[in-house]
Amino acid sequence: MTNPLPTAKPVLVVDFGAQYAQLIARRVREAHIYSEIVPHSWSAAQILAKDPAAIILSGGPASVFEPGAPKLEAALLEAGVPVLGICYGFQAMAYALGGEVDRGSKGEYGSTATAVGRAEGLLAASPPGQTVWMSHGVAVTRAPAGFEVLASTDGAPVAAFQDRGRRLYGLQWHPEVRHTPLGQAALENFLHREAGLKPTWTPGSIVADQVAAIRRQVGSARVICGLSGGVDSSVAAALVQRAVGDQLTCVFVDHGLLRAGEREQVERDFVAVTGAKLVVQEAAAVFLEALAGVTDPEAKRKIIGREFIRAFEAAARGVQTGAAGEVKFLVQGTLYPDVVESGGGDGAATIKSHHNVGGLPDDLRFELVEPLRALFKDEVRAVGSELGLPDAMVWRQPFPGPGLGIRIVGEVTENRLATWRRADGIVREELTRAGLDREIWQCPVVLLADVRSVGVQGDGRTYGHPVVLRPVTSEDAMTADFARIDDGVLARIAGRITGEVAEINRVVLDITSKPPGTIEWE
Repeated sequence: MTNPLPTAKPVLVVDFGAQYAQLIARRVREAHIYSEIVPHSWSAAQILAKDPAAIILSGGPASVFEPGAPKLEAALLEAGVPVLGICYGFQAMAYALGGEVDRGSKGEYGSTATAVGRAEGLLAASPPGQTVWMSHGVAVTRAPAGFEVLASTDGAPVAAFQDRGRRLYGLQWHPEVRHTPLGQAALENFLHREAGLKPTWTPGSIVADQVAAIRRQVGSARVICGLSGGVDSSVAAALVQRAVGDQLTCVFVDHGLLRAGEREQVERDFVAVTGAKLVVQEAAAVFLEALAGVTDPEAKRKIIGREFIRAFEAAARGVQTGAAGEVKFLVQGTLYPDVVESGGGDGAATIKSHHNVGGLPDDLRFELVEPLRALFKDEVRAVGSELGLPDAMVWRQPFPGPGLGIRIVGEVTENRLATWRRADGIVREELTRAGLDREIWQCPVVLLADVRSVGVQGDGRTYGHPVVLRPVTSEDAMTADFARIDDGVLARIAGRITGEVAEINRVVLDITSKPPGTIEWE
């Protein structure tokens, strides 16, 4: 399969079980340096075999004193590769090199004042004090021999250190989170100043590298792309078309699990912008039949993934005419968060199977082309703009591949789909009217189809369904916070839904961050 591999060596983020390992990788990308995540279970030899330009050791929930805690091999620190340790990675580095880590130290959690004693190297241009985000119960109390201490806090006598001769650096705090205002500056000091890396990972370089990779993979063969109208599949299709032109045929599967007006938007907008060949595959009845009686969300995802592939196969048979040849490749808009949440990589936990990662059948007839598999959502949008796609397409709110199959909690039926579409249409209309389309990352509307609640409408008793609003803000969907929407906007949404959608008599608001809750309910 195709990945947007850069020509430069990667920065490897060693994941010690951190909540924010993916966020570290994103911040490296923001510095225009390509990054990849590897598990802590890899040996030093495996990590070094990838020829990294630099290594970042992530935080994690363990303590270096705990039995079974992830260990850091000295060979990783002796290879001459620049290494930055963060939180647990910082403590593991200190411990491995003979420093002291105090198991009885005062813990620090959240916003913390830091005194910077040496504003050089890793902390070059830092003011004497910084506000940083801490999350630690033990601390480094003595730096290893050869290291200079750069900063300290009340609970961490050694909060930052460096050995510039060996190109080893560490921070007790989390520079990757926005709660550390100067965190990105520290990461860029490490990447650009200390490791000497050039900022070559840009939308233009991604497009150039990927177009070349697609041409190498596909050759003269024909390609089919499952187009949903969302930014991911649209950008993936635009990349492949730039690479192989008329060898690509886009297939839009109308599976009946779409938002109102989505099919028309794809047929009108995408074709007009790209000039791509488009085939519409009618499959709503097939999907509804396959989902009949199914309520388990993982089962729904896998059924939808299976039926997608079957629909693609039927479409491929339809477009194989004359001397054009057999369709051998399938394009998918798989993203890095899809892979991570589906358990991609050694040691990764499966949060939920994404239909294009965990739900594909074993007898898949196509070879996959996944030009976005290593990208975060913001990078996909930047690539879309680089390719000339309009803002209306590039900034469209994310919509899950399984569609309404996972936004209806319970069995998916035609009546429930119609109810959901009316409610969702109201929400989208009011958010647009309030000017919130760019501020809100996504606002899933969740129909609790197997739940009923008592209400009163027109002096009569009702026994209708609740619907949940899940507005969130995010940068890449790996983490998210609930969006603070004005009460007046929420009141209009609730009033219109309960007044215009007879089956719904209650509107509730989900104010859970991610983690612990995922953006989608299923």
